[in-house]
Amino acid sequence: MTKAEEIFSAVPKTHNCAQAVAAGAGRDDLVPALAACGGGRAPNGLCGALHAALAIAPEKHHEQIKAAFASATGAMTCREIKGATRTSCAK
Repeated sequence: MTKAEEIFSAVPKTHNCAQAVAAGAGRDDLVPALAACGGGRAPNGLCGALHAALAIAPEKHHEQIKAAFASATGAMTCREIKGATRTSCAK
């Protein structure tokens, strides 16, 4: 289990998916700004975890990150991930 997965799954729940990715990457400075990016509310409907990963990574890696994420989850938007692919937020 990754650090982000541990943070996201912790009880009591303190982080949404975007915040968990940032905190898991040691970017606690981004956690407050990402509070509104979970549950399908990230810009353009992106998965919050993907949105956070893109916020952390250098822009030159964004296309590679998007491709790897879509390959792993079957989509890039929260709606598609939860609906069509039935991938859980914890994964």
